Amino acid sequence: MFQRFELENWQSAYEQTVRFNLADSTLEPVRLGELLDDPGDLDELLGTALYYPEVNGERALREVIAGLYPDVGADDVLVTVGASEANAAVVDVLCGPGDDVIVMQPGYQQVWGLATNNGCNVREFPLDPDDGWRPDLDALESLAGTTTKLIYVCNPNNPSGYVLTEEEIARIVAIAERYGAWILADEVYQGSERAARKHAATFVGRYDKVIGVNSMSKTYGLSGLRIGWAIARPDMIEQLWRRHEYAVIATGRIDNALARLALSEPRRGGLLKRNREAMNRGWDVLRAWAADNADVVTVHEPEATGLAFVRYHLELSSVEVGHAIREGASVLVCPGVFFGIEGHLRINFGFGVDYVRAALAATTPVLQGLAGR
Repeated sequence: MFQRFELENWQSAYEQTVRFNLADSTLEPVRLGELLDDPGDLDELLGTALYYPEVNGERALREVIAGLYPDVGADDVLVTVGASEANAAVVDVLCGPGDDVIVMQPGYQQVWGLATNNGCNVREFPLDPDDGWRPDLDALESLAGTTTKLIYVCNPNNPSGYVLTEEEIARIVAIAERYGAWILADEVYQGSERAARKHAATFVGRYDKVIGVNSMSKTYGLSGLRIGWAIARPDMIEQLWRRHEYAVIATGRIDNALARLALSEPRRGGLLKRNREAMNRGWDVLRAWAADNADVVTVHEPEATGLAFVRYHLELSSVEVGHAIREGASVLVCPGVFFGIEGHLRINFGFGVDYVRAALAATTPVLQGLAGR
């Protein structure tokens, strides 16, 4: 039976029908005028012929992306339609019927669902909500073996915002290397660390069977570009490229140009600063709201992302709570079960202070009503 992508189905079904969408996973979108702050940039775009780009991504963009990683060249990069296409291509290349796949849980469920639909044996190693969402790497060690084909990690984690330590990354790599398993490192929230001094390290370059995936959609607030990428050794990039040709042929040429501008300094640093400040302002609002409603919700402060994985204290499923909030407050949040864990809701706090404050205020009486207060 086909496994639906429940999270994306939830969002696409309801996000256009509510007043407030806190189910989104990106940050307050960057406007085109903010990005093109140099008149020369606009002139360049207006002179662009609207023809196909290089199928694997314009070389100028691939060079900028490569520069974000240690010892990576443009030919180690494949530009994709968001990180989602990159993830799908990796699963298509590596994961067939009967293969063993291990995924981080809670986590973005795309790889879990794709591998399930491919007939894989999918198992989960947990992040511990009672230990600040630290990963249980003893559990990973017990699950891994000679038949393990792929280990999927999301760092920084969606939905908890946890950032793996250097020691944790090293141990995950060691486990994969011991058994010859591939690592798919979904790093789309890298750069969204809320403290400037905190940095989520990449898995890229630590082992020859690492595939790093990232995109413009989350940390940069540019989800409308639909630009992502995969970083891997050349023979893997070749295999992903062949799938890319079947699925989409190429990304958009204007999207490539805008992504290159966004990732080039000093603009990239400016975007990260803008978005970090927005996340911190939003977190202050959500933290105060959680404190005011401590009888119904608790939340562990995320180290990165504009997302809070909020635990609620109700005898209801997360889908039931999500529907109640949607219907009673016209606010959309994400049920925790869509990330593999019940009793939680993922709530975006990076969409602008006034927007988040108004959405949470509308949510409060619904939650209090469900609690019988």
